[in-house]
Amino acid sequence: MTTTPTLRESADLLQSELVELRRAVHREPEIGLELPLTQAKVLAALRGLPLELTLGEKLSSVTAVLRGGRPGPVVLLRGDMDALPVQETSGLPYASRFPGVMHACGHDLHVAGLVGAARLLAERRDELPGTVVFMFQPGEEGLAGARVMLDEGLLEAAGTPPVAAYALHVTAATYPRGAVAGRPGPIMAAADTLTVTLRGRGGHGSAPHSALDPIPAACEAVLALQTMVTRRFDAFDPVVVTVGTLHAGTVNNVIPGDAFFEATVRSFSPQARDRVRAESLRLVRGIAEAHGLEADAVFTDVYPPTVNNVAEAEFAADVARELLGPERVLTMPQPEAGAEDFSFVAERIPSAYFFLGACVPGLDPATAPDNHAPQAAFDDSVLADGATLLAELAIRRLAR
Repeated sequence: MTTTPTLRESADLLQSELVELRRAVHREPEIGLELPLTQAKVLAALRGLPLELTLGEKLSSVTAVLRGGRPGPVVLLRGDMDALPVQETSGLPYASRFPGVMHACGHDLHVAGLVGAARLLAERRDELPGTVVFMFQPGEEGLAGARVMLDEGLLEAAGTPPVAAYALHVTAATYPRGAVAGRPGPIMAAADTLTVTLRGRGGHGSAPHSALDPIPAACEAVLALQTMVTRRFDAFDPVVVTVGTLHAGTVNNVIPGDAFFEATVRSFSPQARDRVRAESLRLVRGIAEAHGLEADAVFTDVYPPTVNNVAEAEFAADVARELLGPERVLTMPQPEAGAEDFSFVAERIPSAYFFLGACVPGLDPATAPDNHAPQAAFDDSVLADGATLLAELAIRRLAR
């Protein structure tokens, strides 16, 4: 008498194939919205599965729909696919063969893990009480590929909008290998941009009274933005404003006509985001007016905060504890200040986003090179964990 293998046993049988796929993707990384080589690898890995496939029009996305043998709701699983403009120095035998491009954020593992989940669920298609949508997404690194996929009809791919969405992100550091970390509520920050040009009147450095010097006003604005954060915002709903570039003038004895600076702005709730947008613009424009200058100040929304639905986050944590063991599931005490475009999905669908530790053996997660570092390395052994967890989340959510 033969017994049906468990989901984890099936994932273990797939592990070597997933490692091969991950390393093939790692070897040929691609940046942005157009990832033809990666898309081709995904399609080849999905070949033969009972999936309805849709390719993106404005990006190299793959949307795959698996319809279960019984009627039920729709669940979405997401994996991002793009790399970074980083010169790899990991020394791995499967390191990037493209100069200046690297899978430094682990999206190659996301591709392989989501393919693994698709394979596992396809094997159990007849028992599935509903439909699973697999979202293979380009352009997470700053180009809002998730938003483009939504605009192209991602949520209508199965005919009925999903009732829940799940995504995991591997980490090269911070968390022990195999640990799953998440939290209800905000888990990643909004990342927006404040761009300011203060326009005055140039003149000679020996006669500042005959000019309108924008440099003191720019310096005042930069410092005032830091004070604004500490005096206008709740410490328990924090905001971070970091001025990363400041430019003015060409030589030491000429007062320039304008000064320019740009800041990244992080927030963790829609309310704080709306307020920091209004307060920062009001502040820099007011300082400019006080100095007799004109201000071109623009606040550009980039990524909203990634906010986990409380019920879905608790559900995902419960599934992970039962599947992997309670000792491997961690509750994050506070969100990460990085940003993530799964936030666009989470704005539309109750979602849970969580981290999976992939620190390589022999390294301390507290000091290992982190995601985005040119030395970043990820342990392939977590691929079966990630595929199993995504598949199990879909199975149990459909059955609720």
